[in-house]
Amino acid sequence: MPATPADQQATLTAFRDAIRHATGTRTPLRLRGGGSKDFYGQHPQGTLLDTRAYSGIVDYDPPELVITARCGTPLAQIEAALAERRQMLAFEPPHFSTGADGSDVATIGGAVAAGLSGPRRQAVGALRDFVLGTRVMDGRGDVLSFGGQVMKNVAGYDVSRLMSGSLGTLGLILEVSLKVLPVPFDDATLRFALDEAAALDRLNDWGGQPLPIAASAWHDGVLHLRLSGAAAALRAARARLGGEAVDAAQADALWRALREHSHAFFAPVQAGRALWRIAVPTTAAPLALPGGQLIEWGGGQRWWLGGSDSAADSAIVRAAAKAAGGHATLFRNGDKAVGVFTPLSAPVAAIHQRLKATFDPAGIFNPQRMYAGL
Repeated sequence: MPATPADQQATLTAFRDAIRHATGTRTPLRLRGGGSKDFYGQHPQGTLLDTRAYSGIVDYDPPELVITARCGTPLAQIEAALAERRQMLAFEPPHFSTGADGSDVATIGGAVAAGLSGPRRQAVGALRDFVLGTRVMDGRGDVLSFGGQVMKNVAGYDVSRLMSGSLGTLGLILEVSLKVLPVPFDDATLRFALDEAAALDRLNDWGGQPLPIAASAWHDGVLHLRLSGAAAALRAARARLGGEAVDAAQADALWRALREHSHAFFAPVQAGRALWRIAVPTTAAPLALPGGQLIEWGGGQRWWLGGSDSAADSAIVRAAAKAAGGHATLFRNGDKAVGVFTPLSAPVAAIHQRLKATFDPAGIFNPQRMYAGL
């Protein structure tokens, strides 16, 4: 039975009471939905505050391409509602579900807090680019509203997008309004046999042309290219690009596997191998790293499997990323003592500290989940 308004208000009151008590006693709180992203960032700590009771789609306006939902709403529920109207979360947030019974436990609040995007990010932008507004409960138990339900240019700091990728360190995301997009009229996937350097050259060449490229992935000598749009546009692109057409069912399975990290490349990660995520300019040359890589987003996102020595791997991969004009994140597994995220410069760290002090003066929300001292 759906929760009543009285139930939702009672849940908000329980959240406020828990936060105010934690602030008063300086007790850390572990904000969490389904827990599907627990592996990301430093190890979670603190008393669990489960957000799943605050659930439900608040408003969905298909003509305006906007959906608003409470933090505990299952991601699958939102995607199903959108699919009924042939719309989608275009940034394709990964679920990474970990339910003990095999269920999909990912929530929209957790997706926004993690800030992760899937294969289509190359064409449409990141999750944060789709956040129109948020309602947040801060460390004082106050409910703050930012943004709205329309796309517009504003002067000042975009706090709603600031919440994306904050890993719950600034406040409890209560509601989020997201821009959605229509499902493309058609999709096609092409396969090319290319080495890494040739694949990157092709991707950068194609990126400067008016082609309906929605996603790309290179691994082990094979480049896959996803095209999305009108049937006529896809036919013209296929004739121009060449390559081998991939069966639609196989293509869907491929892009889903890339989004959810069930692709064969990630198999060692499921067995405990360290996985590094490298963000570099798409024009960056092949990175001189031992072992194989998987490259997405037109060359901008590169996954690398580390070894057993995280300290040595950190020095190697971060030096390579920095030389290419990017940065590296220890995405999953490994020794997190080396730092999950690239260390901040002093000026940027000071900004983080001021933001944390403003939203969470007692430092109770997901402490040190991103950086020590935050």
